Amino acid sequence: MNLVSTRSAEEVWQRHIVDSLQLLPLLPETASNALVDIGSGAGFPGMVLAVATGRGVDLVEADKRKAAFLVETAARLDLRGVRVHAKRIEDTKLPRTELLTARALAPLPVLLHHARALLAPGGTALFPKGRTAEEELTAASRDWIMRVERFQSRTDPASTILRISEIRPVGSEA
Repeated sequence: MNLVSTRSAEEVWQRHIVDSLQLLPLLPETASNALVDIGSGAGFPGMVLAVATGRGVDLVEADKRKAAFLVETAARLDLRGVRVHAKRIEDTKLPRTELLTARALAPLPVLLHHARALLAPGGTALFPKGRTAEEELTAASRDWIMRVERFQSRTDPASTILRISEIRPVGSEA
């Protein structure tokens, strides 16, 4: 099953595994043991973070073959805290979480809509973004108020990791 476009083991390691692992120091210390990863695809970053931290992770992936891969991977790695939800994000019923991730899923305004629905008060979202991060932030600022912290990607100098909290629609009460 071809889940990632890279071909060599070194490319997979650097582009996907190391890229996911660079989120570790950005995880909020106050977050509970749970994490929700939306649009999980091949398990980046959610599955990698589950292995690295031992946290419980909910992986949300609408593509049935990718979800089946995630279920099989979690079983083979004996990751009992990993739960795979093979459905669209909007159709997934999960308790609100303190930590949300998404990688290469959608533009920031769309991600913020999902984050607002899934994050608990005081929750944090980690979104690795490519070269368009600033343009996406500008577009999102039309409809969203948020606290944004930017971190330089260690795997791609043109990329940024956004740590976003205090998400609310423009015009809403604080």
